[in-house]
Amino acid sequence: MLYLIRVPLLALHFILAGILGVLIGLCRPFNPDNSRLYARIYGWPATWLMRMDIRAEVGPLFDQPPGCVIVANHQSNYDLFVLGHVVPPRTVCIGKKSLKWVPLFGQLFWLGGNVLIDRGNAYLARRAMQKTTLTLQEENTSIWVFPEGTRNPADQLAPFKKGAFHMAVDAGVPIVPVCVSRYARRVNLNGWRRSKVIIRSLPPIATAGLTHQDVPELMEQCRAQMQRCIDSMENELQIA
Repeated sequence: MLYLIRVPLLALHFILAGILGVLIGLCRPFNPDNSRLYARIYGWPATWLMRMDIRAEVGPLFDQPPGCVIVANHQSNYDLFVLGHVVPPRTVCIGKKSLKWVPLFGQLFWLGGNVLIDRGNAYLARRAMQKTTLTLQEENTSIWVFPEGTRNPADQLAPFKKGAFHMAVDAGVPIVPVCVSRYARRVNLNGWRRSKVIIRSLPPIATAGLTHQDVPELMEQCRAQMQRCIDSMENELQIA
């Protein structure tokens, strides 16, 4: 019964948030702080409707000035709502070019100054990544990336892709890991019980002085830290 109420309400919220977001984008197109506003518009009402209790422990993320690479685990389409609570100022995201065909959301994503990558065209993908490196260096803007490359609700993080780490090394900027507890398999749109979600950011990982040869080790260092953090948050939730 609750499912039949929640799903239409979430769909309506998605549409209304998209309309509002597009209006904001038209008033201030490509402003790098648009994404933070969009994230809050999507996140706060949606997680309330889904009865999620979000516990955000993201001091290192907000203490870090804009101009870093933020990496986070990617569990489901609901990440838009959950992570919407913690997107910091002047942060844009990298997404698939196909997103631009999603009604309202695609136009909103584009107007937010986010980066759309054509993964089927290696040349255009490299050009887009070069552009993001310049954004990090010159425009006082952070880039949010899901290094697993696809949704993964499993216990273990999938192997990370190299793009975000090459980008951070090229720009000489820190990497800030953001970890989310494994909420995806506990979401119950037909239940009334609240589900608890922890979002925790880790201290920045410096890349100054590193080269592309250091990228594999950097990736594994970041992945190992995030895996330990996620496992720790799951233990906290089981004890609570």
